[in-house]
Parts: sequence; structure tokens; C-alpha cells
Amino acid sequence: MDLADATLDELREALAPAVATNAAFDGWNAAALDAAAGAHGVDRDVARLAFKGGAVAMIDAWFASIDQAMTARFTPEALAAMKIRARITALVEARLDIVAPNREALRRAAAILAMPQNVTRAARLGWRSADVMWRLAGDTATDYNHYTKRTLLGGIYAATIAVFLQDDSEGHADTRAFLGRRIEDIMKFEKAKAGFLARTTHRPSLSRFIGRLRYPVV
Repeated sequence: MDLADATLDELREALAPAVATNAAFDGWNAAALDAAAGAHGVDRDVARLAFKGGAVAMIDAWFASIDQAMTARFTPEALAAMKIRARITALVEARLDIVAPNREALRRAAAILAMPQNVTRAARLGWRSADVMWRLAGDTATDYNHYTKRTLLGGIYAATIAVFLQDDSEGHADTRAFLGRRIEDIMKFEKAKAGFLARTTHRPSLSRFIGRLRYPVV
């Protein structure tokens, strides 16, 4: 892609992976951004304008590029052929494979996002990634399930990343085993929740009873 006439959004998308590669050595700072810009023939001042939010803006763009790379790895047909547990597992593992070459950059990013001033932004980024994964997995819930699923997956993904950053096992086997156990926990929770809702669907409801007193069926 010719970046000479690219928009700032297009620049962020194009430069984000290169910034991450340099951040592993230089940190999430102007030096990493300048190196990425130079490698792509982009004016440094323009690149800095595209990432005027500093380190967090760079990390945000990198995480968005991971979402895109993960999405590109799967066709709807391939995901549809899997059970829901396999879909979520495959999506998270794809993310781990994508970030593996830049694990040090991820470590530095995690430290920045853990700072008190960045906690809210970090939560938004985690939610966004969880939302992308659930949507790819075929989730269309619009009720409270929409929120509980993303909250649970976001927590599991964050915990998995913490394990991943310390994992020196071959092929990150320890991380994959940890992820498998946590996904199993989600499935057990969803099954228990579905059973509870099925048992309570036809129970007498005080609110419905009072509503009928106020607005009797005629």
C-alpha cells in the first residue's frame, strides 16, 4: 500500500505492527514510532500526528491490528464447523500465535496499561478484543448474556496473557493448557446458567402478578 496519500487511520493500521516490533527493543515511545515510519517511508512528523495519543495510542493500534490478523485467519465456514468451545479456543490461540514474535513488546504494553491512569483504557481494549472474538464465534446475544460473555472472556484472555508472558514451555504448551481449563470453566458456567434460567422461566413472578392486578387482561 502506498502511504504517501494515506489517511491518519490508514497510517495507524499500516504502522502498528512495525511499531510493535521496534517497541520490543526501544519501548513504546517516539523512537519505536520513528523507526517504523522510516522503514515505511513515512514522514516522522506525520506518523507522530497519527499516534498523537502516545504509547497508549500505539498499543491501541497494535491490538486492533491483532484483531484484524486474527479475523483474517478464519473463514465463517471454518468457524461454523467447530463447536463453540473450539471456536473460542482457536481464536484465542490465534491471537497468541500472532503476538508471539513480539512477546517483549506485549510485556511492555501490559506494564503501561497497568498504570492507574490507563486502567480504564485497558478495560476498553480488553472488551473490544473479547467482543471481536465472540462475534466471530457467532454470538448474537443482545441481552445481559452479551455482557457476561464478554466480561468472562476478557478476564480469561487477560489471565492467559499473564501466563503466556512467563511461559517458556515448548510451543507455549503451558499457556494452551491453562487456556483450555479456563474455557472449560466458561462452558460449565454457561451450562449452569442455562439450566438455572430454564428452571426459573415458569416460576410465579411477583412483578407479573402485580402488573396483572394493575392492568387486568380483558
